[in-house]
Amino acid sequence: MNELYPIGDVARRTGLSVSAIRFYADEGVVAPTGLTEGGFRQYDVQAIARLELVRTLRDLGAGLDDIRRVLAEESTLQELAARHLRLVEDRLRQFRARRAVLRTIVRQQTTTDQVCLMHKLVSMSDDDRDQLISRFWDFVTDGLDVHPGYLDRLRSRRPHLPEEPSTEQLEAWIELAEIVRDEQFRTELRDHFRRAFGTEQGKLMATPEMLARAEQRRLLYLEAQAAHQAGVPADSPQARDIAERMAADSAGFVAAMTGDHDLDKARRSMIGFDRTRSAQTRAKLTGTNLMVRYTTLVATINGTSKPDPDKTAAVQEWMAAALRREGT
Repeated sequence: MNELYPIGDVARRTGLSVSAIRFYADEGVVAPTGLTEGGFRQYDVQAIARLELVRTLRDLGAGLDDIRRVLAEESTLQELAARHLRLVEDRLRQFRARRAVLRTIVRQQTTTDQVCLMHKLVSMSDDDRDQLISRFWDFVTDGLDVHPGYLDRLRSRRPHLPEEPSTEQLEAWIELAEIVRDEQFRTELRDHFRRAFGTEQGKLMATPEMLARAEQRRLLYLEAQAAHQAGVPADSPQARDIAERMAADSAGFVAAMTGDHDLDKARRSMIGFDRTRSAQTRAKLTGTNLMVRYTTLVATINGTSKPDPDKTAAVQEWMAAALRREGT
């Protein structure tokens, strides 16, 4: 015969209050196993185990109807968990979006209208976000007379907010959505591209051949960056080899643009790199800085590497040191 326990003992064993145990009995979730002569409820170990399961499921947010179906074996625990997991994930997405909006409000002097806009931005569907970015690039590249391949390259730089974005990614999306809607930002970036590609030399920069050269240069820089981060000494043969190949690539790039191939000039330019002067020059390039801002936000949203002027400068100093040592 199974031992029966009074409701007070059951409460201590399960962590439920006596009133909660009575409630579950009255609702037909877990009935008492028996009653004493005085009418007091008693429970056996099986009933106690069911009450412990009820408590766990309630803590996880399950409703009484779902719990009844599980206990009656009309629904499996896995089916209940799958349904509830979907609800929890939806709520998590909503909370992340709300947190991103609230953090932005705290950080900025946000107006009531802006709050409404930010909430709409984080609630956008994938299609709505894609259309917003497409309209931005339609405006920026309108009338830009360059090779179609370059236009495709520009338009491919777009955010892809993951299914479960972090707060940082949502905040980046809010900022990106705001700037691509901003008339001044859009107009200044469009004017920058028109100036940059308004000459024959500018148009040449956007040809497939020059883009291929630019990609080759990017890969060479990544090789230099990896070596620098790995701690390869600037006076090592590996560093000198990378720096020399970068100088040759720079000379070849200039030669393709101007017809003037001067390796020594390219090497001198690399050796003379000055971080402060470079930062000052970069600060004056309004259009370039606008594009860096856009690219940085997209990279944050997509979870990819972001532009880092300080790291870039450190790699350039490393290559300059390699070339100087090679010449001594």
